[in-house]
Amino acid sequence: MTTRQEAGERPPAAPAPGRRERHADRNAPAVVLMVAVTAVWGSTFVVVQDSVERMPVTGFNAARFTVAALVLIALRPRAVFALDRGGVVRGVLLGVALAATYVLQSVGLQHTSSTISAFVTGMFVVFTPLITAVFLRRRLTRWAWAGTALAVVGLGLLTLRGFAVGFGEAVTLVCALCLALQIVGTGEWVVGRDPYALVVVQLLTVSVLCAAASVPGGFEVVPPDGAAWSGVLLTGVLATAVAFVVQTWAQIRINATRIAVVMTLEPVFAALVGRLAGDRLTWMQLVGVAVVLAAMYLVELGPSDRAEQDASAVPSGAGPPRPA
Repeated sequence: MTTRQEAGERPPAAPAPGRRERHADRNAPAVVLMVAVTAVWGSTFVVVQDSVERMPVTGFNAARFTVAALVLIALRPRAVFALDRGGVVRGVLLGVALAATYVLQSVGLQHTSSTISAFVTGMFVVFTPLITAVFLRRRLTRWAWAGTALAVVGLGLLTLRGFAVGFGEAVTLVCALCLALQIVGTGEWVVGRDPYALVVVQLLTVSVLCAAASVPGGFEVVPPDGAAWSGVLLTGVLATAVAFVVQTWAQIRINATRIAVVMTLEPVFAALVGRLAGDRLTWMQLVGVAVVLAAMYLVELGPSDRAEQDASAVPSGAGPPRPA
């Protein structure tokens, strides 16, 4: 029998040592930037609270997303033209999911406490891998599922002080589902498209829908004073325009489940900023912080899932074909 060597064929190359480590290193900037984004979201929580005491929350969100969209358009006026019709449609759908997230969370907050709302909204970390596994039929590693479970435990320790399921909790759970759909959809539809342009369409859609949602309350979308304007500008530029461009760019490089676990750091940063502002953290909240950090550590250092392993085999500069 002729061997491969006798036939002059080169035997299959063994996987290069450290391949997964090099792949992780290539993804490290995306993870670091997403951690920075969650730090911005967590640290602006107090700003948002102050602003919505001065104007309706739907009006605040309409103003915030309008500012964000205008900033991105001013920097790249022709950005939207980088998308084909399919890209625009997908950007609008992502905007609908994101707008539903904000509007439903606002409705839920009228019927439940902010701490319960924070926990239930954080359930997007469960919905994200479920959507990925059930609808996209992608197998996730046990490390990803373990990290997801740990993140839920950490969120509970950080936010819960008793729990009862009612209308507010149910509405907020739908809000978490919408956020998970936005995260998964972004990861699926950004491939092969301009992430900046996709974000512009998304933010314009949220702006229009939040403005429409504010009509029953009197259409108060203009900040009434300097403090409210400061909140709108700060959150509009940093926590919306910059943050969503970074998130969308990062989702080209890391999968939706990892993004979701990293995003659970938002209440961690909110708690730490609150502590610096004089709030007292209980030992249970401190344990919750440690558990959420452990969840991210587990997901980041655990073996990559099949999709990421396939992605690591793609030569530099190449990528999977754009979804139809």
